[in-house]
Amino acid sequence: MCGIAGFSGPDVTSDPARPVLDRMIRTLAHRGPDGYGFHAEAGVGLAHARLSIIDLATGDQPIHNEHRTVWTVFNGEIFNYIELRNELEAAGHRFYTRSDTEVIVHLYDRYGDRFVEHLNGQFAIALWDSERRRLVLARDRAGIRPLFHTRSGGRVWFASEIKALQAVLPDCSTLNPLGLVQTLTYWSAVDPDTVFAGVQSLPPGCLLSIEHDGRETLTRYWDWTFPSAEETSPARYPRSIEAATTELRELLVDAVRLQLRADVPVGAYLSGGLDSSGIVALIRGFTDTPVRTFSVAFEDGEFDESEHQMAMVRHLGTDHTTLRCTRRDIGEAFPRLVRHAETPVLRTAPVPLMLLAASVRQHGYKVVLTGEGADEVFGGYDLFKEAKVRRFWARQPDSRFRPRLLERLYGYLPNSPVRNPAFAQSFFGQGMEHLDRPIFAHAPRWMTSRRALSLLSPELRASVGAWEPLGAYERTLPAGMMSWSPLARDQYVEAKSLLAGYLLSSQGDRVAMAHSIEGRFPYLDHRLIEFASRLPPSWKIRGMTEKYLLRRALAGLLPADILQRTKQPYRAPDSQSFFFDGKPLDYVADLMSGESIRAAGYFDAAAVTRLFDKCRSSRATGFADNQAFVGVLSTMLVHHQTTAAATQKKRAA
Repeated sequence: MCGIAGFSGPDVTSDPARPVLDRMIRTLAHRGPDGYGFHAEAGVGLAHARLSIIDLATGDQPIHNEHRTVWTVFNGEIFNYIELRNELEAAGHRFYTRSDTEVIVHLYDRYGDRFVEHLNGQFAIALWDSERRRLVLARDRAGIRPLFHTRSGGRVWFASEIKALQAVLPDCSTLNPLGLVQTLTYWSAVDPDTVFAGVQSLPPGCLLSIEHDGRETLTRYWDWTFPSAEETSPARYPRSIEAATTELRELLVDAVRLQLRADVPVGAYLSGGLDSSGIVALIRGFTDTPVRTFSVAFEDGEFDESEHQMAMVRHLGTDHTTLRCTRRDIGEAFPRLVRHAETPVLRTAPVPLMLLAASVRQHGYKVVLTGEGADEVFGGYDLFKEAKVRRFWARQPDSRFRPRLLERLYGYLPNSPVRNPAFAQSFFGQGMEHLDRPIFAHAPRWMTSRRALSLLSPELRASVGAWEPLGAYERTLPAGMMSWSPLARDQYVEAKSLLAGYLLSSQGDRVAMAHSIEGRFPYLDHRLIEFASRLPPSWKIRGMTEKYLLRRALAGLLPADILQRTKQPYRAPDSQSFFFDGKPLDYVADLMSGESIRAAGYFDAAAVTRLFDKCRSSRATGFADNQAFVGVLSTMLVHHQTTAAATQKKRAA
């Protein structure tokens, strides 16, 4: 794990490039505290901040091929690098390091831009071909590692985080109104948009090539894809559920084995749910790696899962550390989260994970395996079951009994809409007119998120015109998607919106790397995704039991209560983390004041004041108000932090 930065253009020369690269890469010191590396020549400048995990002695980047004609800087890990190296050496390639990075330049020599298809890993890659004078940027299939780019002054600039671009390009600090309204609706901007004007995110599973004459080609080399709902070919999935269970366990074991590769100790997060417990059980049951586990606990029982966490610790006998997190801890650390996330967020849930990463680092670990991705791959979220019930209900819209199935969802919420049957029918009956659209499952969530849009200032609202969230998102989806099963459509939208845009970013890469911790995600091994995508929906959700096949594959490894436990999403206290005895934290009072809101210009000050008073008096009990409050506060923090940083740079200049 590392940070990368650089630029390419016809006017680039080696000597003037170095100080610019230095300013960029030093903003990413938290991603790579073990040293910096640089390469500059006519046409390109590359910089790298290293977090040493594989080949501690000789793995410094940038790394080149035998003839020094291909150079790369790379953030992430190539898990199958040993197998790739063996193949490449057998074909005559000569290596000068033991690092996973070096396979990239040799694969490029051998396969050109198709080198990415051979990689099993999580990566953001910048590669320079000096003979053809072309820059190649590539991102892993699921979008685990970030990569941003922009054009300015006749050059292409790129970096692992936007702050590295802002260090040398002040125009990148202006908020993008469209990216903001997308984030307040979908929880993140939609690739390639970001919340900063002119800055683009390279989408997951994509490769961008920039030729010597400036021509750009964006290629999608991988995507989540599903068979037609009418497809009956035996190649679609294993012939029996027994065979599928065996194949899935074998894939899980191999994914975990590969992701344990490191020259430093590897730990694991343990939430107390099926997914993370399954990863730890696979480590214990099928490898010789000692297991060191970490978890977060809360003072509020509504969010705390420590009982289940400790049950797994006792079952597996792991050496375990629990970080206890209070509401005040969350509120006080929230500005630091936003600084690392570089985007507004709608929940506080990333903050405890950022604090947990600090604990992991304090205990001498750099790498942790997590259970993220299992819900997207195997159908684990209540949203999927909710959509299943709503589709069933839609076939008999006047039924009084079909909506009652919704009462089996959201039992972990003290203010769940299913507790009042009449309200549940009204709440979940929203969006039924979208039944035949690919965004059907997500329409209620996005309607809830849109509470924040009602707080926008008239000026910002006018700047995005007649933007409509459901249709806007549908225009980003692949043709032919409606031939997939309804669950497949729901999974695709979830993977492309919440997973890549928020969970793997603000709640994943950014919070871990804030403390130089590399998170690894075995459930997002692309072989597992491709396997699960071929399965019939009933092997993922059986009746109202989610992740049915995954539970079968983990049977015998976990205690029955963990194996059968209903999904409880990881959550944290939201607006209540910013008020104590009716008083806001000092920075909250300042940023949410009418004067600050009016000066920034994004929101209507009177509307924000009403929401602020509601949260201060603890009357904001629903998702919509909590998300709106956190969204406004985090937007104000992004504005304040980028404005302050830009002012500092001007003074320094």
